[in-house]
Amino acid sequence: MRYGHFDDAAKEYVIDRPDTPKSWTNYLGDTTYGAIITNNAGGYSFFKSGAIGRFLRFKTNGVPMDQPGRYVYLRDRADGDFWSASWQPVGKPLDQYRSTCRFGTGYAVFESAYRGISSRMTCFVPLGAHHEVWRVDLTNTGTTPRKLSLFTYVEFASSWNMAQDQVNLQYTQYIVDCNVSDGIIERGQNVHLAEDPSDFTNDDQSRWNWMALAGAEVASFDTDRDAFIGPYRTYANPKSVAEGRCGNTEAMGDNACGSLHADIDLAPGETRTVIVLMGVGRRDAGAKARAAFAHAASCDAALAAVKARWHANLGAFTVASPDPLFDSFLNVWNAYNCIITLNWSRAASLVYNGERDGLGYRDSVQDVMAASLLDPDLAMSRLKLLLSGQESRGNAMPVVAPFRHRPGTEKPTDHHRIRSDDCLWLTDSVLNHVKETGDAAFLDSVIPYADAGETTVLGHLRRAIEFTLVHRGRHQLPCGLDADWNDCLRMGYNGESVFVAFQLRHALAGYIEACSRLGRQAEIAWAQPLLAEADAAIAAHCWDGEWFVRAFTEGGEVIGSSKAKEGRIFLNTQSWAVISGYDRGERGRTAMDAAHRLLGSTHGLHLCAPPFATVPCKEIRAVLFAPGTKENGGIFSQPQPWAVIAECLLGRPELAWKAWRAFSPAHYNDRAEIRQIEPYVHCQSTHGQPSRRHGNSRLSWLTGTATWAYIAATQHLLGVKPDWDGLRISPCLEPAQRQLTVRRRFRGRDFEIRIANGDRGHGVAALKLNGQALAGDLVPITRCAATNVVDVQLT
Repeated sequence: MRYGHFDDAAKEYVIDRPDTPKSWTNYLGDTTYGAIITNNAGGYSFFKSGAIGRFLRFKTNGVPMDQPGRYVYLRDRADGDFWSASWQPVGKPLDQYRSTCRFGTGYAVFESAYRGISSRMTCFVPLGAHHEVWRVDLTNTGTTPRKLSLFTYVEFASSWNMAQDQVNLQYTQYIVDCNVSDGIIERGQNVHLAEDPSDFTNDDQSRWNWMALAGAEVASFDTDRDAFIGPYRTYANPKSVAEGRCGNTEAMGDNACGSLHADIDLAPGETRTVIVLMGVGRRDAGAKARAAFAHAASCDAALAAVKARWHANLGAFTVASPDPLFDSFLNVWNAYNCIITLNWSRAASLVYNGERDGLGYRDSVQDVMAASLLDPDLAMSRLKLLLSGQESRGNAMPVVAPFRHRPGTEKPTDHHRIRSDDCLWLTDSVLNHVKETGDAAFLDSVIPYADAGETTVLGHLRRAIEFTLVHRGRHQLPCGLDADWNDCLRMGYNGESVFVAFQLRHALAGYIEACSRLGRQAEIAWAQPLLAEADAAIAAHCWDGEWFVRAFTEGGEVIGSSKAKEGRIFLNTQSWAVISGYDRGERGRTAMDAAHRLLGSTHGLHLCAPPFATVPCKEIRAVLFAPGTKENGGIFSQPQPWAVIAECLLGRPELAWKAWRAFSPAHYNDRAEIRQIEPYVHCQSTHGQPSRRHGNSRLSWLTGTATWAYIAATQHLLGVKPDWDGLRISPCLEPAQRQLTVRRRFRGRDFEIRIANGDRGHGVAALKLNGQALAGDLVPITRCAATNVVDVQLT
């Protein structure tokens, strides 16, 4: 069943049916003023933090879904009938009410038609602004005059601190104070306290919001939620809307809301525009915004700037291939998903609800990789921040909160909370960024540690390796510490992670490569024997006959062995044996064959199999989950592109593309009832075969899958990869993909890369730059013009 389609020309996803199986969402704003909005206008807004800066209340996991939100109610003054500009919350019958939601990059558009009135509500946050804009266009499509009333509605939190607002009601129900003057709502909390701009985390300060209208006179208002909704009513039939007028209430304590009422008269064919504005600050900020957006033209210009900013980033890499769903997804939505995930890590969504306030270290380091192509300045800024989250021991802070991070002064992390994989991801992101930008000098930039001291970027990479080397177990493999990538796999602090062993090997190889470019012979001499040691330990202990084991417990028990009844095989050690460069020959192929055979399904590769049911929870915490879900044998999404990358490196294009399509959201667009969540962005996991929900996906948007899928598609399937001296071209294509074209921006130059497939689908038979033949698969940057055409013939 299909609920929407990709509009490539507009760079939008259009939801044609509002009754989606789950709430489908989009993001507005930036890392200062952020907002989440659903296809039925639900969601919330926040300032700097989704946990301690959330000023709109939202009920997660509620029934009805995704309420409250940003609502505009419309009422016919002649007969009292009312509806909403989005299908919900009123929810008129869909045989009478037509609704379309258009999600774009940083904006949402809700179009509706009901009883001769069409409405179009466009929601966005202007660039750099601390407020949002809802432009509402109302048109009388009938032949008789219409008299309408418009009511806005948001539910202000009593406290910006989400946990306090939801739980500590004996406090928060007494701190909100609202007033209305000059048609502007001013909502405050702790209004007698001073603001503390130097310490955002200080709850003992006043916080302020406002709401205003432009384009219509305010006829009445409500700031008391219970007065607006009425007793024993819901958002579907609020008392003030039903009665046609607000009560001019000014909330003091209890629960606040923002509702401004205006009367709109429309002649036949006439269109009126009302602009709703809401933001952070005092009433004067609202007055300035209202003046700036007094006319529709101001909205048009501000929205055009938002689109231009995002579309410029998306234009860094595009493809035209025989698979239109692959193109639609990669060219817009996968790229957009990457930047949104980098912005908010795992801190703000309809599922992440404030429990992770800041940037999870391991997640955010990986999220940088796609941004190095899409937005190099953003990537550089985030890399520097995260490098300063590494501690002088070589480990990382579990979470870096930008609004309170103070490098050089942070308290060292308790050693029982240190994860073994965190800082090893730096090698991937740092070297990818240097190759993308050509800025090798970055490696010698000095960046402080989180707790004390400083070193160069290259020094940070070495320190991560040194930390891992110090923490090795009885088999000379890296210790698991609190956890490795899989937080539900507890092998004991001194147990050993084979996954991290491959990461260590990968980091050492990358470090040697970087030092070779910089001519650091002493560093190469230090790292090469360690790489040999790492390989020897893997060879001696990690091969199980058909696949690589996953880990060793402190007591020496093997996890991920053919002898086990539960968790016999894990996906990550098979793919990373190849990705790390340890084995891209017979054992690499054998391991990946076992992964496809034992972990494969219609909807992707399971993380492990069989699921756990009887193991002690203190060792395998995955047993907490139902079989076939999340880490307990679910189809975890982030490892899916690792499998794609591994197959590309092994030169097996058909397996690579099969693995891609199994987890690609866009390829479920016409089967959306299976996946249930958005078909235009990635998710954390999908229910596996042991689950009765097999194929249902959960936890969209904020996932490391976004970046790794983008890397898998751009650098491996399409094979256009940044390297020290230029672009390395090595696609991996199915036989049916005879011709495709990639357009890419690289170091200030534009490239049109025309790829012709051969019989094998991988391996470069001929390469030309601007008509001149090149040897090998490298397009040297020194031979490139401002605009370039590259022709590639595969074997």
